[in-house]
Amino acid sequence: MGSYGKLARRALETEMPIMVQIQEVVRGAKNAVSLAQGVVYWQPPKQALNKVKELVWEPSISRYGADEGIPELREALTQKLRKENKLVKSSVMVTAGANQMTGVTNILVGPGNPKTLHPDADWLERTLSETKPVPKVVTVVNPGNPSGTYIPEPLLKIAYPSEVEGFATQLLKIQDNIPICASLISQHLALYSMEMGAEWVTERAKDLVKNREMLREALSPLGEDAVKGGEGAIYLWAKLPEECADDDQVVRWLAKRHGVVLIPGGACGCPGHLRISFGGLPEEECKAAAERLRRGVEELVSHGLVE
Repeated sequence: MGSYGKLARRALETEMPIMVQIQEVVRGAKNAVSLAQGVVYWQPPKQALNKVKELVWEPSISRYGADEGIPELREALTQKLRKENKLVKSSVMVTAGANQMTGVTNILVGPGNPKTLHPDADWLERTLSETKPVPKVVTVVNPGNPSGTYIPEPLLKIAYPSEVEGFATQLLKIQDNIPICASLISQHLALYSMEMGAEWVTERAKDLVKNREMLREALSPLGEDAVKGGEGAIYLWAKLPEECADDDQVVRWLAKRHGVVLIPGGACGCPGHLRISFGGLPEEECKAAAERLRRGVEELVSHGLVE
């Protein structure tokens, strides 16, 4: 056993992150294109990048900042939530990505509606009123990942009754012991990018509609009701045929045989599904990826996992 037995059991029992696995798949596939990672293909606004260039000479940029984030960015985000999202009771902490924010234990994952992919509101209300000890926090991912759906406002109100007293203080303890603070240069870039307004993002997001429809068409051989999502976030959620429901195997097969990389649904708690991101490629590159995906899906449906 050697030193391996001295490693923390909790770490050993944690599955390797899916993006680490997918990166290995990409490296092992020849000239594969990725529809896996949830990113957009464009850079931040040019004006914001130019402003950040001037900051690299500022000594404070090379130091630690406030654990909860620079005040200017937190205030800008709070105002954005109030004006655009009508969330008036929000407090903001800037983290080094969304995954870092979810570093908690004893998570209870609830069911969803298989047709809409929305959370089960009755289950949530029942759980909040009947479970002992009472759940302390409800986390809502909206728009949805991996589903790509948008949760309607009535459901959001159930999960947004009031802030949890003292919660932010406890989160600061976790923040300080992991990254201390998000990168200061990134925080300033985010602040400068927000100065461009929501219209800057909206204009670029229009191009993603074409990507979404190309990929939805590529997935159409799976059947009329097999593909959902895409109206809220940059993901489509596809159900595999029963006879080819091993999503991890399908992902590796598509990468090796057809040169297109997706995320297996099992990594998101839903085996037998695939997550497809339509944000990471410009239109022409997405078109080429869609053609590969179409050929792969057609072969999968007609002949299975042909080697």
